[in-house]
Amino acid sequence: MPYQHELPLSRLSISDIRREAIRRGLVASVGSTTIWRWLTEDAIRPWAHRTWIFPRDPLFEEKAGRVLDLYAGTWNGRKLGENDFVISADEKTSIQARQRINPSRPPGSGRPMLVEHEYKRLGAWAYMAAWDVRRAKVFGLCEQSNGIDAFDRLVKQVMSREPYRSARRVYWIVDNGSSHRGQQCVDRIRAKWPTITLVHTPVHASWLNQVEIYFSVVQRKVLTPNDFSSIEDLENRLLQFQRYYEQAASPFEWKYTRSDLAKLLSKLKVAENAKAYAA
Repeated sequence: MPYQHELPLSRLSISDIRREAIRRGLVASVGSTTIWRWLTEDAIRPWAHRTWIFPRDPLFEEKAGRVLDLYAGTWNGRKLGENDFVISADEKTSIQARQRINPSRPPGSGRPMLVEHEYKRLGAWAYMAAWDVRRAKVFGLCEQSNGIDAFDRLVKQVMSREPYRSARRVYWIVDNGSSHRGQQCVDRIRAKWPTITLVHTPVHASWLNQVEIYFSVVQRKVLTPNDFSSIEDLENRLLQFQRYYEQAASPFEWKYTRSDLAKLLSKLKVAENAKAYAA
């Protein structure tokens, strides 16, 4: 890291690397293009960064494995039947309805859409959504805030209609948010809907929840740019998009398997051991 070499930097650019190499006497001179070529050959980009979370759930592999098994069409080593369903559910909170001070203008010849920078806040929704992993169906509703009651209404919206109402088993994949956390939620849901099996992802592993992929589609296609005439307009757009999306949707092509998970955890274990040894 740059600061470990007494540089007042958080990341390095090509010009920074060139300057430091010459200052240290590693080379008498070197061109920026040469450094760029060297870095490209080794696929190194010192100026790039991304955030990540180290798995801290002691049962990470067990919990993640159950979710991956469901995506692969199995549960406890047995293949899911035609009357078994897998639902991925979560909420996208605090979606603001922003009304631009001046009306947005559509794209024109030689210019993009124009969206006013300033806006008025008209309120916000918590968007509750459930994605049928195997059938590419989506359900959702807008709530003033997320919580137990809002989540229960989402469950009822799905489970009160066919084919889920008559299903043998319906697996609901959820994270550890406050509205659907822990054994208390499992018991509450099972008391109302006996065919539901609630499956929790590990802590800090929302990337295992397929509904997050749907939320990313919503963000790109519905919420960007954010320009709505009212809070009701935002709700209508979100709910209408569900029907629009279903017309062309197909199940997400999920390729991450238990084998990939085992390789990842093995790498992390090696890194963790190396860190402990260095300390």
